[in-house]
Amino acid sequence: MIKQARLKLKSNSLYIASMEPHSGKLLITLGMMEMLSGKVDKIAFFRPIIDETNGPDNDIKLIRNKYCPDMTYEQCYGFESEEVKKFAANGNMKEFYVALLSKFKDLQKKYDFVVCEALNSSEFLASFDIKINFEIAKNLGCPFVAVINGKHQSSQAAHEELSITQNIIKNAGCHHVATFINRLPLSTYTELHSNNSGLSHSPPVFFLPEEDELDKPTLADIQKTLNATCFLGSQDDLQRIVKQIKIATMTIEHFLNYIEDGDLIIVGGDRADILLASIATLSSHNYPNLSGILLTGGFTPEANMMKLLQGFNLSIPVLSVSCDTFKTTQKIEKIAAEITFENQRKIALSLGLFESHVNNETIYKQIELSSTDIMTPIMFEHKLFEWAKTKRMNIVLPEASDERILRATEILLRRKVVNITLLGNKAEILAHSTALGLNIQEANIIEPMLSERLAQYTETLFQLRQHKGMTKEMALDAMTDGAYFATMMVYSGEADGMVSGAIHTTANTIRPALQTIKTSPGISVVSSVFLMCLETKVLVYGDCAVNPDPNSEQLAEIAISSAETASMFAIEPRVAMLSYSTGASGKGKDVDKVRQATQIAQQKCPDLLIEGPIQYDAAISPDVARTKLPDSKVAGHASVFIFPDLNTGNNTYKAVQRSSGAIAIGPILQGLNKPVNDLSRGCLVADIINTVAITAVQAQSIQKNVISGEPGE
Repeated sequence: MIKQARLKLKSNSLYIASMEPHSGKLLITLGMMEMLSGKVDKIAFFRPIIDETNGPDNDIKLIRNKYCPDMTYEQCYGFESEEVKKFAANGNMKEFYVALLSKFKDLQKKYDFVVCEALNSSEFLASFDIKINFEIAKNLGCPFVAVINGKHQSSQAAHEELSITQNIIKNAGCHHVATFINRLPLSTYTELHSNNSGLSHSPPVFFLPEEDELDKPTLADIQKTLNATCFLGSQDDLQRIVKQIKIATMTIEHFLNYIEDGDLIIVGGDRADILLASIATLSSHNYPNLSGILLTGGFTPEANMMKLLQGFNLSIPVLSVSCDTFKTTQKIEKIAAEITFENQRKIALSLGLFESHVNNETIYKQIELSSTDIMTPIMFEHKLFEWAKTKRMNIVLPEASDERILRATEILLRRKVVNITLLGNKAEILAHSTALGLNIQEANIIEPMLSERLAQYTETLFQLRQHKGMTKEMALDAMTDGAYFATMMVYSGEADGMVSGAIHTTANTIRPALQTIKTSPGISVVSSVFLMCLETKVLVYGDCAVNPDPNSEQLAEIAISSAETASMFAIEPRVAMLSYSTGASGKGKDVDKVRQATQIAQQKCPDLLIEGPIQYDAAISPDVARTKLPDSKVAGHASVFIFPDLNTGNNTYKAVQRSSGAIAIGPILQGLNKPVNDLSRGCLVADIINTVAITAVQAQSIQKNVISGEPGE
């Protein structure tokens, strides 16, 4: 049984600064926020100086929305650049540092850790020397993280740049904790990484290769800069990457020879022939997939043309600007690529890049981490990904026709959380994902009726179910159902777990598992739990989704299964068997059922901390517990709550979720020999991602139990 390993930082701030323009500092900030949010309770983001010349600060918008939504925009910065220039012009920089420190200390009183990000170097250099970063870091007492632009550098040049940087920071009197050399050419990165020359430095150095996609603008970036109108396509489609632009001035015959994957086609709005030809390529396997179409000159399609275009149900954006083609192209070429909160694909790619090349434990050691018992929802989700990544499991998703499944697949693959197998027609799945602008090339796609395993799975299912009257023909027919085929993959070990239910019922997901995978030894009932992520802790609620009215034996099994699930996710199980009375105070059929279930569970698992019957307030509140059950080891500190029936459990979890703002992750199925989990048909992409990660952790635990014969971590 695992106890949670949660951490608190002694050095509770960092200052991340570029040593030169275009270093990709935001990627480092994003990675550090992701890493630290999994280790501390309340984390803040702070930019001492911002430049709002071109509107609200993008970095604040991204980080605030993703990691610290409770912060206001104003809390996330100290001063605007124009204000700082006035301080400097009047010789009052000391006043600036004093005022800045006051704002920073206010944040430290409210938050456990503050990540500071410097103003971009290119913006500083017009009026300030880069040394202002060192002065801010020193006056705020922040350890310094340097980010170097490694673009186009050789390994020798990178080492020279590193040496200069370390000396500058040392001479400035800053506490230097780490250096990141970002955007390295692949050949340089390979040479530096193979020599393991980063971690041998003190402080440590981390090398990250260039990722071309991060340096390309999205259609959203272009729309924002040009103030373009999007008259076809969705907001999601605007997050497509523009790899290159093509100006269409030729006839269709010659134009088609030049288009490439990821092209943005720029064409006069009166060229209906080019517009239709571009759209026609979307349906042709002989041509690459375009990112979008931009019509210039203020011309837009006439009514009949619009009617025709809308009938295609396009997933490709079509934009329009009033400017002519030449000026439009000039403006686009000057657009700088950004990582924005709206572009979840770029965020996932950035985090995957950071996590693949940065040793978290080395950084933790540098900023001196120590233990705490706080677990926030963000921390739990971060830990969930970390657990899943320790051994990448193969999770099969039989509902690949659903857009949410495809979007979740791309993020899971980019974050390198699991390996994914999708079921369905390969050509259709790839076409659908491409039309959505997704890259799921790493996914394994299987067409069940063409699979070489079809005969084997059919025979196995027949052998397992023939005593129930199933014929071979019926078994083959069952294999046409994705849930059955996926379940047989799990049963045979071809997949480690299955997640389904986005477009099918719970029964459709569970039935094949009950018929083939069956329940674990000593468990006769499949049940479910929700992981309830409250503000500072995670609780386990069961059963809230499967069993309407379990008897005493079943309730005891649900308690044991739920305790094992809690342990699996680093929650120390202290089980409360809930009822409308506490201890021996109440009598009646319902209370007796809970009391008997508690006794059965205690007999089966003597070491399990369990109390029942007990009321919810006595289970969760130490003050109430001191009055009602003063000698209990569970009362007041319960982490696993077992409800007497589905009516009570389902209503309670929803009431807590809606009234407290808790995040409810689940339902998580338990009691099966191998993990199968159900989705709600109204699930979001984030729900699918969490459920897949949970299924992977369950699979890891089950495999470890099989190998060791002992409860897994």
